[in-house]
Parts: sequence; structure tokens; C-alpha cells
Amino acid sequence: MAKETEHKSPLSEVFGFPIENDGVKAKRYRKQRLCPFNNKVPNCTKDKANNPLGVCSIWHNGTSVITCPMRFREDWIIIENAAEFAFGKDALWTSLSEIKLADKNGQSAGNIDFVLVRYNDKGQLIDFVSLEVQGVYISGNLRNPFNEYIIKPSKDFKWPRGYNYPKPDYLSSSRKRLIPQMLYKGGIFQTWQKKQTIVLQKSFFETLPSLPTTSKSKADIAWFLYDLEINQKQNNLVLTDIVYTEFEPALLKVTTPEAGDLSNFVSILQNRLDEHLDNNPPDAPTLNDIIKS
Repeated sequence: MAKETEHKSPLSEVFGFPIENDGVKAKRYRKQRLCPFNNKVPNCTKDKANNPLGVCSIWHNGTSVITCPMRFREDWIIIENAAEFAFGKDALWTSLSEIKLADKNGQSAGNIDFVLVRYNDKGQLIDFVSLEVQGVYISGNLRNPFNEYIIKPSKDFKWPRGYNYPKPDYLSSSRKRLIPQMLYKGGIFQTWQKKQTIVLQKSFFETLPSLPTTSKSKADIAWFLYDLEINQKQNNLVLTDIVYTEFEPALLKVTTPEAGDLSNFVSILQNRLDEHLDNNPPDAPTLNDIIKS
């Protein structure tokens, strides 16, 4: 895989194609602001429909990191793989997108990205499973390098590093989106005893705590981990691993932070206390002294 130091800007894919691709098709997609990954409409609609931020992935630590959830829809392999896990190879099934989910009191628990439904030859529903797709939030300013690139696309496009250089924000991606989804929507599906599937890029999953795994037959959640196979003309989405977990152990693990060193926190409190007492530290032993003794 290409190293990040070989890349002169954070941009990896723009409107579906690597920025190194200056072919006719890539130029057309950039000019017309099209999305090749099964968006709801032909055009890219990320950020703003009339002025889309057409960046599908960015370079970070040698990996092309997917920042747009639509990027995972390439050839619909995420749907096919999830359906095989849930229903087997020979079942009749289809997918329904953006399904509203409500709790017992009718309050919205959000929309499910996809619900895969199994049906019989009479069209009667037999079973269903959820599929959630999670891209990665970005910190820094991605709009500025994107705008500059679009003005004059070039495989030699450069963007200086420094303050506000775009990079993936894995922590916000898990705390603000992934974990709440597991708590609310996932909790409802678990109560119904229905399986769940989650699609992530492998680099994102690796930032999560190590989850206790189980067998495929016992799994409540199947984590489908994908990556981009780098190609100068057009990258390919590939399945790299599937991790099977039970709901409650996985949720407990991702929602329970690992405690830091107690003495460090006590030192912070002692310093603030000293400031509060006009910098007159007490003569008595401190809590930190007691901890270390």
C-alpha cells in the first residue's frame, strides 16, 4: 500500500476516482459532480447539494480512509455480504433503506441505514436484520484543499501541512455516532432478538477497544470490516474481515472507558487545591503521598 509520505495532499478520492486519474471518465465525474457509488441521485450530495464536498476518502498514515458513507455502496457488496450472514446463500431477500425506528412511546430512535428483509415465494416477510454504515468524521479543513483541487485538477496537486490539515477523527466517530446507534437502535433490535450488522473500515474498527468475540451462530452483531484496494484508475472496496460479537459484552466494552492513572488525577486536584488556598500547601500528607506509600 502507498505510504502517506508519498502523497502531497490529503485528497485520495474525489467524486469516486483517485486524484491521479486524469482519464476521460474521471474528468466527466468531476465536472458533473457525479457519484459512482449508488447515491440516491446521480450527483454527489455530501455536505451541500448545490456545492458538494466530493471527497470520498483522504490519506492518513498510509491508508485511504473512507470519509463518506456512500463510498461503502460500491457494487452493493456490503448488502450482499450482510444478507448471506443473516439469511444464508439461498434465501429470497431484498434491502430497504432509511427505515424509521421508534421506541415504545413512539419517540424516534433514528433511521436505520438499511433493513435487509427475507421473504418467501408469496412475498411474505419471514425475517429481517439491520445494517448500519459508518464513515469517519474529519477534523480540520477539507473544503479548502478540495476547492483548490477542483479549480485545477492535477495528479501533482499539493497542499501544505500545518494547522487544520484534514485527518480522521475516530474518537468523535465512535462517541457521537457509533455508540449512540448501538445504544438506541441496537438496543431495540436486541430486545426484538434480531441480528445486527455494522459496516466499518478496518482502520476505524482498530481504534475501538478490543471486543470480546463469539461464534457466527451465537453472534448478535456481525462487524463487516472493509478496506480500499488502491488502484491508480479506481480503487476497489474489499471485505477484509468479519468480527462476531454478542450485543451486551460489545456494548459494555465500547461504552466503558479505560481508567487512567489515579495519581495523575490526584495531582491535578492537589494543584488546583493549592491555587484555591492561595498556594499554601497543607502540612499534612496528601492523598498522593498516601497512594505512593
